[in-house]
Amino acid sequence: MKLTNSSWLEVEDYLRYSDGVILPTGSIEQHGPIGLIGTDMLCVDTISTKVGEELNALVAPPLGYAPAEFNMAFPGTISLSLDLYKEICSEIFSSLTRHGFGHIYVLNGHGANLEPLRELAKEFTNVSIRIKSWWEFLAVNKLRNNFYSDWEGMHATPSEISITQAYHRIISSPLASEPPEKLSKEYIIAHSGDRHEGPEKHKASFPDGRVGSHSALAKPEHGVALTEAAVLEIKQDYLDFLRV
Repeated sequence: MKLTNSSWLEVEDYLRYSDGVILPTGSIEQHGPIGLIGTDMLCVDTISTKVGEELNALVAPPLGYAPAEFNMAFPGTISLSLDLYKEICSEIFSSLTRHGFGHIYVLNGHGANLEPLRELAKEFTNVSIRIKSWWEFLAVNKLRNNFYSDWEGMHATPSEISITQAYHRIISSPLASEPPEKLSKEYIIAHSGDRHEGPEKHKASFPDGRVGSHSALAKPEHGVALTEAAVLEIKQDYLDFLRV
């Protein structure tokens, strides 16, 4: 059940039996030579929509604009400051709580969103907020490891590109045919949550936009399997959350 496709009367009826809502959050940023700029937003919107359909849960429109300064040297990226992103999320949370939503389930698809979202969740004491990234569930991670192992990398990952290939569009480019430089475990730990250098330095370090991710390993059938695994686990996590 999509909020954008509902009338206010339908939302009013929905609130009589559930105070839960799913809010997808992603980004608008480059995802390498064969990744769509809207990849993060498209992945969470696809997964959230399927969860909503199967649980009759209300799904808010995806928040695509996000902090992505480190990718601003790549054309097409749109970045918000951390303060503005946090303010926008605060206004969204406030609007939802004013209508009676007591459980806001944020399904995230962009690492840089996590810190401001977690900070903001602590400030909202009158509502339950759970923040989960689609890739953090056990079955999803098992598939990512089986399909790609260390070539999953950190950005323009074959898993997220597989999902957009399955449900949106496939792009080919010779720039993605060769694997990028593999990342060390130390680098991954130090830069988790998209803690990267400024845009010029970042592009100099990763000129085609991939960060340790062999995007060409992506396959639409992988995207279907990853989405199904994510939907299955998120459905249960969402139902558990509503009981809190």
